[in-house]
Parts: sequence; structure tokens; C-alpha cells
Amino acid sequence: MSGRIFTSFHVGSFTVVPSGDPLPEGCSIPIILGKKGAFGSGEHETTASCLELLPHVPGIDRCRALDLGSGTGILALAAARLGAPVVAAVDLEWPAALSCAENAALNSLEGRVFSICGELVCVGGRPFDLVMANIYADILMPLADRLVALTRPAGHILLSGIPLQDKFDIVHRYSSLGCSVVDSRIGEDFATYLMSKTSR
Repeated sequence: MSGRIFTSFHVGSFTVVPSGDPLPEGCSIPIILGKKGAFGSGEHETTASCLELLPHVPGIDRCRALDLGSGTGILALAAARLGAPVVAAVDLEWPAALSCAENAALNSLEGRVFSICGELVCVGGRPFDLVMANIYADILMPLADRLVALTRPAGHILLSGIPLQDKFDIVHRYSSLGCSVVDSRIGEDFATYLMSKTSR
């Protein structure tokens, strides 16, 4: 959000609502966000594409999930709204981690969305059912081995922030590690992929 104020809007199965505003007419699954905070209000095409794909993650209501580069925590909040019992939201920036924690409280999800300021190592080695990473392609590439290792067999990886010119390289890299594309969104400037890890 870069510190700016926004108004309610619908994206996918969700309605993003600024804190303090009434739920708009026709509100679907609400996600309440502080009016000012870190990147990730849901309006950018990368975040919007992730929000569109999240309801299609099989068994998301049973997922132990990770949101890497969480920003406001909007993807973590969305996963929890869809039933995910535990979501670890990790960001390097303290203001982002604070914003995520505040937004979890606004949505009464403090017991399910856990904001962590730090690097990927902070989450330990136990695998997740769902790994979400809406970050830059030049980070997704070197982290590929780690992100796939953190995904349980038959689990899912949601990747976004991928410039169109890098999408084939990203798909090839993650495919070489045993992942396959389940669904995708190709926007004007960025690509988003939902992948499944091999069950072996």
C-alpha cells in the first residue's frame, strides 16, 4: 500500500476493506487491512492473482501455510479466512511484520496468523502444506531448492511477482525440482503460478 489510503474493493472471492469502514454491499469473504502500512493491499496484479488462485488450493482448510515476503499479510490472512489453521507470515522488514500482526488482530486471526520478522531460516525445517511467495523472480530463483524442500510431498507452492520475461525460467527451475503447474494467471506485466510438488 506504500502508506496510502485505499477504499474497499472486491478481488476473487474476497472483499478488501479498510479498517474502520463498514462492510460494503455485496461483501464476500472480508479481509480488513489497516489504512496505512506495508505493500500488499491486493490491488497490484501479483497480489490479486494470488487471491484469485488461493481458493483453488486443494485442502486449504487443512493447510499449514507459509507466506514469505508477507508485507501486510494479506495472503496469510486470505489463507486463514479460507480455513488454514496455521499460517506463518515472514518478512525481512520490521514495519511489514508489524503491519501484518496488526492486520491479523483486525481480523481476529492472531491465533492462526503468526507474523515473523526475519529470514526463511526462522521457520525451521518442518514442511508446509502450502508455501506462498509473492516476491521478486531474482529471489525466487536462488530460493527454489529451499522453498521446494519446505513444501511437503503433494503440497502446493504459489509463486508470484514474476516478470513475464522470467516466467519460463521460473517454471523450468521449479519443474526440475519436482513441481508441476496446476493453474496460473498471466497478467499485463507479471505471471503467477500455483504448483504442486510431486508426491514422492
